Amino acid sequence: MTHTARRIGRTLALVLPVVLVLSGTLAVSTVPWAGQSTESQMLTASSENVSVRAASRAPQDVLRDRLLTELQAKDPGVALTSLQREVEARPSLAQHCMSIARELGKAAVDRYGPTRAQRFSRPVCDTSFATGVSQQALGH
Repeated sequence: MTHTARRIGRTLALVLPVVLVLSGTLAVSTVPWAGQSTESQMLTASSENVSVRAASRAPQDVLRDRLLTELQAKDPGVALTSLQREVEARPSLAQHCMSIARELGKAAVDRYGPTRAQRFSRPVCDTSFATGVSQQALGH
């Protein structure tokens, strides 16, 4: 009896937050925390003394790496907010939004554990962050 109750409790502890995030996402019509980014960055580089041209990377790969670094330096909530702003500023990144959010979810589990990582869920790119958290927690 105790083993069965403990097993049910563990299952609910993992599944319930995911269900709550999924149902909450459907109820959200606007996201007030995701404002338009008016900041712009300009980088300059010199071509002097360059022996080999670096291979160019896809914008989504650059964004993914930057957000994973931001997640490690700050927290997943900040990274998710940045993801939302980047997708709004550059709609061409929208097709990669779900995979990036899923990667952020997996990285959040590695850093914070599944329970704490789930607390950072936001309705960015549907529920991809929560999906990444659950996949990493289950070892997929």
